[in-house]
Amino acid sequence: MSTHVNPAQPGPGQGTSRWREQPWWAYIVIVLGVIMLYLILTSPNYRETFFFLLPGVKVTLQIALSAYILAVIIGLFVGLARTSKNPFVYNLATFYVQVVRGIPLIVLILYTAFVGIPQGVNLIKALGQWGLSWAGDTFLSGLFQALANVSLRQVPMELRAIIALAIGYGAFEAEVFRAGIESIGKGQMEAALSLGMTYWQAMRLVILPQAIRRILPPLGNDLVAMIKDSALVTVLAVRDITQLARLRKAATFRPIETYNIVVFLYLSMTMSLSAVVRYIERKWRIV
Repeated sequence: MSTHVNPAQPGPGQGTSRWREQPWWAYIVIVLGVIMLYLILTSPNYRETFFFLLPGVKVTLQIALSAYILAVIIGLFVGLARTSKNPFVYNLATFYVQVVRGIPLIVLILYTAFVGIPQGVNLIKALGQWGLSWAGDTFLSGLFQALANVSLRQVPMELRAIIALAIGYGAFEAEVFRAGIESIGKGQMEAALSLGMTYWQAMRLVILPQAIRRILPPLGNDLVAMIKDSALVTVLAVRDITQLARLRKAATFRPIETYNIVVFLYLSMTMSLSAVVRYIERKWRIV
């Protein structure tokens, strides 16, 4: 006696498997988000806190995006140097990567803002003063005069935060680029050189386009991490989300409403970007 199984009907255990495969975590996050939106619309305390912290979103995104762009540029050149056969270039790049990655990011922010940049400003002023004594009344005197008049007050804390984050993340992006470059088979570089290309032509036209395609997902993940780590710039009194939250809590003595909104704002930004990163990862997946 034969038994006919309807393929449209789930077999034993299939219903349970589908239940387990549901993204319940996403459903929970959506429900919590809806609850937060409801509180913002109906509760005066939540609504006032939300609008007080909202300008910090702009500052946070400006700092994070600016620092990320600089970090990617730094990472590209340092990553290329990390694959160089020149021992001086390789060791200089490796020194930067190892030192920066060995320092906590918050310490690097403080060091850059209060030690590195002030010393850099002093160096620029010394260069300007030296140039004035050397240039005399030539057309370069105006440039050197401007350098000699540079003041530390002209470097706002927002710019110091951007530079510090870029230096910190530049070391991590360098390793991303290095891994992407080294993942391309050596035969492709050899083939490009055999066709008459120079090393840099082969790197620019053959190796880097393939490497960038592979490292787009980790670069996207680092952008999400940059937005989260930008909260550390509150130690410089930059008026980002976290700093405004501290001011709001101190003024209202309402930490629950304040930090619920902070979590809501950061999750809204990071989860939206994470969804974009996952889409890019599926689109550019290497088979």
